[in-house]
Amino acid sequence: MTRGRRQAPVSKKISESAVRRLSLYLRTLEELDRAGQEMVSSEQLAAKSATTAAQVRKDLSLFGSFGKRGFGYTVEELGRALRDILGLTQPWRVALIGAGRIGSALFEYRGLTHRGFQIVAVFDCDPSKIGRKWGDSMIRDVAELERVVGDLDIQIAILAVPVEAVQGVMDQASRAGVRGVLNFAPRRLKVPAGVTVKDVNLVIELESLTFALSQGV
Repeated sequence: MTRGRRQAPVSKKISESAVRRLSLYLRTLEELDRAGQEMVSSEQLAAKSATTAAQVRKDLSLFGSFGKRGFGYTVEELGRALRDILGLTQPWRVALIGAGRIGSALFEYRGLTHRGFQIVAVFDCDPSKIGRKWGDSMIRDVAELERVVGDLDIQIAILAVPVEAVQGVMDQASRAGVRGVLNFAPRRLKVPAGVTVKDVNLVIELESLTFALSQGV
């Protein structure tokens, strides 16, 4: 069982694929918790996450000692530990920059709020959009970005802007003190030390999919 679990400090670089698997394990644990299941094995976690039991045990061992041989893991406690590891035990204040179609879809996506990502400000440079109401938010002029980020203590920015504008917006966000950026524009960004960027390129993901389909992978 997970009583007495020891969570080790992360002293080495964790791969992006391992972090993604932790997110999958957490979703499985949440499903099991809702169903009233109290214990889970590495084999069960693996089956629902398209990996192996050995990989599950290896991923969890990166962060400490979990579970007990022959008993498995306590669903609630392991879920709580993974939320802590993934930084989901606190709310994150988010700026959405770009009030176009992608921005609108992200703003309406309730899954962000469920995970603690609060979009507290929306920005655009289009005069026809500035001043419009989106829910409880008003679309602001992107020229206000640096001031508003400081005023609202925003930690994360989502960039849903055209490729020709994205580096300039990135520079504004980093000057304002944003620490994390999710970038939807198909361009590799230059960022200062201390800022983490994750790129979301839908075309590349689709090309990866078509490769798998055409090659029979």
